[in-house]
Amino acid sequence: MAFRLRPQEPEFYDLFGEAGRNLVVAARLVQELASAPPAERAGVVERLREVEHAGDDVTHRILKKVNTSFVTPFDREDIYALASRIDDVLDLMEEAGDRVVLYDVDGLPAKTREVADVLLAASEQTADALPRLRSMKGLESYWIEVNRLENEADRLYRDMIGDLFRSGADALHVMKVKEVLDTLEAAADALEHVADAVQTVVAKES
Repeated sequence: MAFRLRPQEPEFYDLFGEAGRNLVVAARLVQELASAPPAERAGVVERLREVEHAGDDVTHRILKKVNTSFVTPFDREDIYALASRIDDVLDLMEEAGDRVVLYDVDGLPAKTREVADVLLAASEQTADALPRLRSMKGLESYWIEVNRLENEADRLYRDMIGDLFRSGADALHVMKVKEVLDTLEAAADALEHVADAVQTVVAKES
């Protein structure tokens, strides 16, 4: 096994830890949105937008740190990829919220809350894992669990789409709800992409 001398640069790990905590806050808001009455949705989405903006700030600080550091704790391209994929998750969560409000969706499927629960579980797994990049130890169970959760989100998505098409609802309602569900399912995929990026880092550094 090759030995790599890497600087600790604790600020990188602190920033990724902050990014992970933002994911959890955003996922809790998606969970809240899934069961919020229509009159309360706009307020939840506004809070979600604030979290997404906070995530953008963390991403910018990570990229600035990369660009101003002579050496980094792991490959620059992997830092860029990980930061970008975390940002993608937040963007998709915000987009799902925006669609619920902008489309004035009249009733989300009951299983939407289950998808939101999956997003929260995967976000919590991610938030717990990111600080452990410092040691690169004990992370395999993280990406295995996130993969399992993504498969669960896929199953729920397929069930809801099937129910939606069999519901007899008008085409406009079906289109609105499907776009929201598509975005939530994409957020679950994006969380798996974060786990893939972590796995890549660990493979390179081990």
